[in-house]
Amino acid sequence: MSSAPDSGWFGHPKGLSTLFFTEMWERMSYYGMRAMLVLFMTASLQEEGLAFTVASAAAIYGLYTGAVYFLGLPGGWLADRLFGGQKAVWYGGIIIMCGHIILAVPHEYSFFIGLIFVATGTGLLKPNISAMVGQLYSDADERRDGGYAIYYMGINLGSLIGYYVCGYFMENVGWHWAFGAAAVGMAIGLIQYKRTLNNLPEHSALPANPLSPQGTTRTWGAIALFVAVVTGVTVAAITGAIVINPSVVAGYTAVAFTIIFFVYFGLIYFKGNLTGEEKQRMWALFLVCVASACFWSGFEQAGSSLNLFARDYTDRLIGTFEIPTTWFQSLNSIFIIVLSPFFAALWINLSKKMISPTYSVKCALGLIIMASGFLVMFMAAHYAAEGLKVAPYWLVTTYFLHTVGELCLSPVALSAVSKLSPRRYTGQMMGVFVLTYSIGNIIAGLLAGNFDPNNVQEIPNLYLQIALFSIGVGIVLVLMSFKAKVWEKQGLEEA
Repeated sequence: MSSAPDSGWFGHPKGLSTLFFTEMWERMSYYGMRAMLVLFMTASLQEEGLAFTVASAAAIYGLYTGAVYFLGLPGGWLADRLFGGQKAVWYGGIIIMCGHIILAVPHEYSFFIGLIFVATGTGLLKPNISAMVGQLYSDADERRDGGYAIYYMGINLGSLIGYYVCGYFMENVGWHWAFGAAAVGMAIGLIQYKRTLNNLPEHSALPANPLSPQGTTRTWGAIALFVAVVTGVTVAAITGAIVINPSVVAGYTAVAFTIIFFVYFGLIYFKGNLTGEEKQRMWALFLVCVASACFWSGFEQAGSSLNLFARDYTDRLIGTFEIPTTWFQSLNSIFIIVLSPFFAALWINLSKKMISPTYSVKCALGLIIMASGFLVMFMAAHYAAEGLKVAPYWLVTTYFLHTVGELCLSPVALSAVSKLSPRRYTGQMMGVFVLTYSIGNIIAGLLAGNFDPNNVQEIPNLYLQIALFSIGVGIVLVLMSFKAKVWEKQGLEEA
């Protein structure tokens, strides 16, 4: 695999530095822009916003974040069959940068066009840059996990930069300057990627399973058709030829993604020629997928309802300094950086003491801890309903609990997919699992649509409903964990 010396970059291949900084700047642009979306859409025309209702803004936010994950599926396929990883990342980054530039244009129509560009580019870049990290190491290279840990730090560092830079520009200069700052961040990432491209192994530039000439022609035809359809729908919506209700579209999309998940999962289960043990492990994996979708439907309130709560109902003044609204979202990245080593050591120490919770129990624990954050917000919202602005520590506590829940569920769920999936379907099952992110994000947008600033008395009920539902699902997972333990044990013994 990689021929880079161990001393290339902190004892890792030099290519890791290329991917680290590219991903850091891409995440800066993505999270910096994403943190502003709902705020920009719900801001009044006098504030140079779009003056959308919360329901419409939250639905659009959910559709956008859900599409980012969904488009990673064709993005990974195109790299494997057509472009190769290096070109996929390069093209994706250019599309993202163009999207942020379009967003910086102060016009309602440019906003939606920019979102389409950013979502498409992210779907092309994100899965392939992550895969290229693994390509830096041979299968026997023990540095692989450490390399991914360093790479993951780049993601969180980039998100911190995005929240602070774009948040500052949003509060002190203007919306479109903030969107422009995201474009500059992606441009920096592209420049360093191009300048250090030679650090990457040659095989990462080649498609893993290239198409035949006929297949290549058909694929380019499909890409042209996709562009034509998206362009046609966008033009029709802009000219008023069709009227799109974001909430209705989000609802149908959530149903469609859920159906795709069940159909694909069912095809592998019933038509995949699985053994009895493999089918049992698939049931254990199904529980993890349910937990994942429910978790992200709550966790992703960060960019929507919790963002609005920070703006409208939180006392953000410290002396004469007003905390930018988006800075609260940076707490998740800070807590991840601080807590990740602790959780890595926690599971190892529990294993040494012969305490090894099943995947479903760990995911249930993460879901319940995340739900406890909404119990905190339920209490904070009661104070807001009385006409008071609440102290920042309510949101700080909520983000802390959400991060602890994420560290219990997210890495465990990914590990479950790799360990419990039938070996010949591991890649496809990872794609099916990613659908739970899309489903969760869209549902999160639909739930956040019930955050009505004109009816503050109902906001506590929104957070209570999310908390109770998540806790209920978590309890069901715990009750089923005894059966799941048998399924998982068989999978681990075969592995």
